This record gives sequence, structure tokens and C-alpha cells, in this order.
Amino acid sequence: MAEKLKITLVKSPIGAVPKQKATVEALGLRKMHKTVEMPDNKAVRGMIQSVRHLVKVEEI
Repeated sequence: MAEKLKITLVKSPIGAVPKQKATVEALGLRKMHKTVEMPDNKAVRGMIQSVRHLVKVEEI
């Protein structure tokens, strides 16, 4: 596994399920096309898995 993940919000969570909106918010993504770096661990991977249709992930 990589040391960090670069996560970018590429699709709006407006029409998403409230739980998915909360997950996007918890990842630190507030606006479209913004990027955050998060540690590569199972908790973050699980969050990404639940909103994989809204985000783009790169290993760094």
C-alpha cells in the first residue's frame, strides 16, 4: 500500500444519499475539484469505497 492517498471530488454529492454526503464531508472535501491528502489505511479506504463514484483516488 502507498503511504498517502490523493483524493479529489469529481462529482457533486448534491443528489447523493445523506450518508454519502457525510462521508464526503468527513474526507475533508468541501468543493468540487478540491484535493486532500489522507493516510492510506483501512478506515480511509472504506470511506473511499462508499463514495467511489464521486471521487478520484491516486496513490502517492
